[in-house]
Parts: sequence; C-alpha cells; structure tokens
Amino acid sequence: MIWEIIKTVILGIVEGITEWLPISSTGHLILVGEFLNLDKSDEFKEMFDVVIQLGAIMAVVVIFWKKLWPFGKKNNSHPINKSPFGQMIKKDIFMMWFKVLVACLPAAVIGLLLDDWIDEHLYNPWTVAIALIVFGIAFIIIENWNKGKKPKINTIAELTFNTAFIIGVFQLIAAIFPGTSRSGATIVGALLIGVSRTVAAEFTFYLAIPVMFGASLLKLVKFGFNFSGSELVVLLTGCVVSFLVSIFVIKFLMDYIKKHDFKVFGWYRIILGLLVLAYFGCKAIF
Repeated sequence: MIWEIIKTVILGIVEGITEWLPISSTGHLILVGEFLNLDKSDEFKEMFDVVIQLGAIMAVVVIFWKKLWPFGKKNNSHPINKSPFGQMIKKDIFMMWFKVLVACLPAAVIGLLLDDWIDEHLYNPWTVAIALIVFGIAFIIIENWNKGKKPKINTIAELTFNTAFIIGVFQLIAAIFPGTSRSGATIVGALLIGVSRTVAAEFTFYLAIPVMFGASLLKLVKFGFNFSGSELVVLLTGCVVSFLVSIFVIKFLMDYIKKHDFKVFGWYRIILGLLVLAYFGCKAIF
C-alpha cells in the first residue's frame, strides 16, 4: 500500500504540473503510467486519470475566488441594479459565467455522446503522440504569426459570446483527441482570434471548472461510487497532491506569460510526442 501511495503522489505531481501548462496531462499520465502502473482495475485507473483533475480544478477556485464568486456587496463595481438584493449580485461575474457556459457547450454535447467511443478508439499512445506534435507545431506557427501584433481582447470583460463559443470549439478538439491538451487547444484558439495570452490563459482556467467537474462526475457515475478502502485513499491522495502542485503551477504560468510566449511549450510537445512514438513503437516491435 505504501508503494501505491508513492506512485499516486508522483501521478498527482504530474497532473498538477501538466493540467495547466499547455503540454497535455493525458499524454504525460499515459507515459508515466507505463512505468508507475497503479495496482488497480482498468476501470478504476480510467476513472482515476480523470477524477484526479478535481484537485487541480480546486486550485483554480482558490486562486481566482474573488473573480469567480458572483455574490457580495463589497467591491461590487457592477451591481445588477440599485436594490439591496441587486447590489449583492456582481453582474460582470455572472456575464463571465454565461460566456464560460457558452464555451463549454460544444465539448459537453460531444463528450456526452461520444465519451465511450473516444475512450475505445482514440485513448491510445499513438493518438496522444500525434496530437502532441501537431499542436506543438501549431503553437510555434501561431506565436510567430502573432509576433508584433497587438491583441484585440485584453480583459475577460471584452470577450464576446461569439468569441467564447469559438474558443469552446477549440476546446472540443481537445475533448475528442486525447493529447491535444485542453488548455493548449483553448489558448491556441484564443490567440488566433486576437485574445491576449493572459486573458487566454485565465479564461482557460475558468473553462476547466465546469468541464472537469462534469467529466469527473460522468466517470464517477460510470464507476459506481463503489470504492474499496485502498481505492478511496489512492483517489483522495491524488486529488490533494494535484491541488497543492497546481497552486504553484498556475501562479508560475500567469507570471511567465507576462514576459514570454508559448513557443517553448510547442517545442516541448514535439519532443515529447516523438519520445512517445519511439517508446511505444519499440515496445510494439520488441
């Protein structure tokens, strides 16, 4: 059991780092899982790889709480109206959540319809490796194309519903093709339509909340909530570790993108994708 906890801690660290950097948490968990395979059923491991992300999501809620909670009279510069009740509602934050929901619609619909098919046909090292490489190249091309251009959207409030929906379509690509990276796909899409890196990253964090809560709930329902004691310990440990690591990674990324572009992540994705292809190619041959 101690060795299982150690493996879970390592997987939690990997999840906490890779969920927010645009380098694909799925790709890393598949690769790391080859060497640190949990001694659990395939059904549990499939559920674990998704539900462990809840810890990472809670880090977003903690860090951005003031920007996410739409109630409270204090510091409410955009009340819905001047009534006592209206002054408790922050109109700008409610509008932001409506945009998040609009952006989530494409992935939510396709995810519910094709979840089992995607797991069966696309959740494999080959798809992950190709997605890593393709979107790594996309990052480099888009950053070169964007060089010297001033973004048209520099705050969350400037995002329109149309813009949010377009970002959601890019998130759909990540929902279909494991290894694309949900954050990577949405950031690429946002940059293409003139959103600044800071706003693209922040909106991506917000999008993760309903998407990953929904995905986790779906996996938990399918698993059946019938955990053994050791399974529950492993799941909770993974979530706690991914939460703690995510706190540091999110703060690092928000500071990093103020001075740097995303090309380094593009090169990293390409190298990782090639390594995944080489490893599983050799494994298939030998």
